[in-house]
Amino acid sequence: MNDATLLLRQVNPSWIQQGRVTSQAFRPTPKDDFKLSVYDGDLITPTESWKHFTESLCFQSVGTLAVTVAECSAQDLSVRPDPEPFREHAVVDFTDLGTNQIEKKSKKLNALAAERGWLYQPEAN
Repeated sequence: MNDATLLLRQVNPSWIQQGRVTSQAFRPTPKDDFKLSVYDGDLITPTESWKHFTESLCFQSVGTLAVTVAECSAQDLSVRPDPEPFREHAVVDFTDLGTNQIEKKSKKLNALAAERGWLYQPEAN
C-alpha cells in the first residue's frame, strides 16, 4: 500500500438516509475493536470487492466507496494490511480515540468518499 492506495468500503443499505450515505459507513464500532474493515485497492477492484462482500461473505452492499491511505493519514488514522480474514483485507485504526474524535474523523472520511463518488454500484452496470 502507498498514499494513493484506494481503501474500498462496502456500503450497507441501512447507511443510506434520504438518498445520502451517512458517516456510519466510515465509523467503526466497539464490536470491530474500533478498526474499520476495508479492501486494499491495490489487490482487488471495486467491482470484485463488492462481489466478494456480497457473494462470498453473504453481506449486503449497495456499492463501493473509497478513501485513500493519504486521506486517512491526514486524519491521523493508521492503515495496515490485515490478511487474516482474506488476502485483500485491511483496517483503518480508530483505536484509542474518543467518541467525538471517531465521529468527526468518520464524517470527514465520508465526505471525501462522497466527493470521489461511487466506484461501483451494481444497478449502474
